[in-house]
Amino acid sequence: MGRYAMGLVVGKFAPLHRGHEALIAFAQSRCEQLLVLSYTRPEFEPALPAQRRAWLQALFPQVPSLVIDDPWLQQRGIGLRLLSNDATDAEHQRFLAQLLRDGLDRPVDALFASEDYVQATAAVLAQAFGRPVAAVSFDPARAGVPISASRIRAEPHRHRRFLDPRVYASFVSRIALVGGESTGKTTLARELAAHYGSVWAAEYGRELWEEQAGVLGEADLLRIARTQVAREDTLRARAHQVLACDTTPLVTQCYAEAMFGRCDEELQALSQRPYAHWFLCEPDFPLVQDGTRRDEAFRQWQHRWYEGRLAERRIAFTRLVGTPSQRLAQVVAVIGAVQSAD
Repeated sequence: MGRYAMGLVVGKFAPLHRGHEALIAFAQSRCEQLLVLSYTRPEFEPALPAQRRAWLQALFPQVPSLVIDDPWLQQRGIGLRLLSNDATDAEHQRFLAQLLRDGLDRPVDALFASEDYVQATAAVLAQAFGRPVAAVSFDPARAGVPISASRIRAEPHRHRRFLDPRVYASFVSRIALVGGESTGKTTLARELAAHYGSVWAAEYGRELWEEQAGVLGEADLLRIARTQVAREDTLRARAHQVLACDTTPLVTQCYAEAMFGRCDEELQALSQRPYAHWFLCEPDFPLVQDGTRRDEAFRQWQHRWYEGRLAERRIAFTRLVGTPSQRLAQVVAVIGAVQSAD
């Protein structure tokens, strides 16, 4: 069986799942060169253009891919606008032909797809290019990977086996647990991980503090924030539904200001890191002195500092009160309500 000089795969990839991966890999095996195009209107969270670009680059680094939206077209002076996903097949076929011929100057020799429109679309492309375009169908019955992107979007955690861990990570909600010393953050993070069958991001700052016998310099705080962010990104690929973060770079900024009266610019930038949910643990039970903590006055100062920073940044947050079990129930209820709304 011969190979095509230039092949094409087009899809929303919202999200990019194992079926898409199989299609792209098959097309790659049949072509000298392959182009992957992705566009959709409307967009689907969390599969926004930047995220789809990252997925395609991570899974297929050797395959050129273009994730297209209206700003992308405008920046390149391409006089086209994305069609609604509800437009007719004929309208989409004409758009694709115009995009490839007039916008990208990318004639192709073969179109690969699992959908039944592959024949008609290849014929429209052939007419636009004035050359044959083969229609190559791949597993139209979805026997190899019995899933669709719409089913995954409806229940991403149920269908995570159809997603590469780097893709599934985008569906994991990173939640921030902040609060003064001895307000139950570590216990809560651990219990949340157990509740969701997930993992949790422990506080690197405490580990470094212990490693350095209780001595931290100003440069150590930036190291702590960088490491914490990297740890979260790594753990997210192993998490399920939720990644509870025992601390955030905002907490590190708080310590920088408390210890040194200032904060490094990069640390300030890292402290802007977004989270799906913020939970502020109230200092409503006695401080437990384990040899690493300061005193009640400092705990109250921390609490006011977090209240102020979250308000300044207009970050919505939930106050957690009561016993550890009550706090766990509050977090689970908030996350459940958000998931139901989605």
